[in-house]
Amino acid sequence: MDISPILDGFGVVLEPTNLLYCLIGVIIGMLIGVLPGLGPGATIAILLPITYGIGPVSAIIMLAGIFYGAQYGGTITSVLLRLPGEASSVVTVFDGFALAKQGRAGTALGIAAIGSFIGGTVSIIGLTLVAPVVAGFALDFGPPEYAALGILGVLLISSIGNGNKLKAIIAACIGLLIATVGRDTFTGAERFTFGSLNLAEGIDFIPIAMGLFGLSEILYNLEERHNQVHAPAKVGNVWPSRKDLGQAKGAIGRGSVIGFVLGVLPGGGAVLSSLAAYALEKRRAKQPERFGQGAVEGVAAPETANNAAATSSFIPLLTLGIPANATMALMFGALLIQGIQPGPQLVTEHPDVFWGVVNSMYIGNILLLVMSIPMVGVFVRILRVRPAIMAPITVLITLLGAYTVRNQAYDIFLVIVFGVLGYLMKKFGFEPGPLVLAFVLGSMIESSARQGLLIFGGNPAGFFTRPISGTVFALVLIVAVWPLIRKAIRRKPTDRVEEKIS
Repeated sequence: MDISPILDGFGVVLEPTNLLYCLIGVIIGMLIGVLPGLGPGATIAILLPITYGIGPVSAIIMLAGIFYGAQYGGTITSVLLRLPGEASSVVTVFDGFALAKQGRAGTALGIAAIGSFIGGTVSIIGLTLVAPVVAGFALDFGPPEYAALGILGVLLISSIGNGNKLKAIIAACIGLLIATVGRDTFTGAERFTFGSLNLAEGIDFIPIAMGLFGLSEILYNLEERHNQVHAPAKVGNVWPSRKDLGQAKGAIGRGSVIGFVLGVLPGGGAVLSSLAAYALEKRRAKQPERFGQGAVEGVAAPETANNAAATSSFIPLLTLGIPANATMALMFGALLIQGIQPGPQLVTEHPDVFWGVVNSMYIGNILLLVMSIPMVGVFVRILRVRPAIMAPITVLITLLGAYTVRNQAYDIFLVIVFGVLGYLMKKFGFEPGPLVLAFVLGSMIESSARQGLLIFGGNPAGFFTRPISGTVFALVLIVAVWPLIRKAIRRKPTDRVEEKIS
């Protein structure tokens, strides 16, 4: 492999102008990640006109920095306020917020920063070395494969909750049902809209996440005020201890691999990777009941995976000209604005753009680590604010975040509705996470499954005859029956004897 283009790419990114735009990108990314509702996609869309007056390399470096910088910024609100601004941050809420309530917010944010850096760096190395190979493999994924992956993701949801698995499955089914609300993309028919033009457009992720995680938590804490529920007065060490790093290192390693592989896949790569990484750690754990109660691995795994996925999603864009998600579609547009066509010829026709952007991610990840770890102490000060002050501020951030997505008051109404629903779910022992994650995966499952049926002429057997989708469905079957097999294996011989005697 000729490394001279790679070295030339470092020369490009180390130019003062490009370094400045890299720094601007990651700072903006962190800030918009902290503001729930805005998101990297909306920010990049807003800034696209600005890229007209910037050189192509500088423009794409800045936009890329916004994208992967936002992944860590979203962690801050997930840990401190229980507000996931992005779907990929939902899983971090479970253990991140629990650690914050124990006075270990610094540990959670520190582990997230380190995991994000390692996951992103591993993914960049993979992007540099095996981008063409991985991108070629991604071409083999069609609607049947995405349908199978989505179903596997929904099945994994049942293993991430703290409580009753049946309740997690019920919540996931409700999420799948909510995903069907709106106009059918295939036939144009309206489903569960009850004549409402607002519902005809479907329900957005932001109002659901803001209501179920943000508003519901405030309502629940208001009811518990008589129990003197306060944020911890003293926050522990903002640097992860050696023990914490020891617990997290395996999760970070596995999360890096999972995120890199799943991030290449169009549609929900970061969501699937964070979910799969969390589920894997919980299944491997000797004490799975720790998850949801403040397990360090529960923060390290999803944060590493979603950052690795954010980086590897550039592979199909840069090497094949195929956007892996909505944000990558905006990056695709930004390249076209600059007169550059993403695809197989990019690396030969515009090596400065290709290697400049790839190598800028090494620098951007270092900048994020350098900025985020020292600022953890600033972030955790939020926990020292009295609940009487924090609650209205959180409500304001929640409602503002929901409103800014589409500038519609109707979204504020949806936040309130889902806030009440989340409060009731919490009261009756239902986890909101499975509902939100199933909602995100629901649209992908429906559209991919219906496209697959069209490909196979209505014969569902085709899903099982294709090599990749057949393999994924075999994994679905294994995941579904494994708890029964494990239960049968763990039954002691004496138990069987006692059953026969009785």
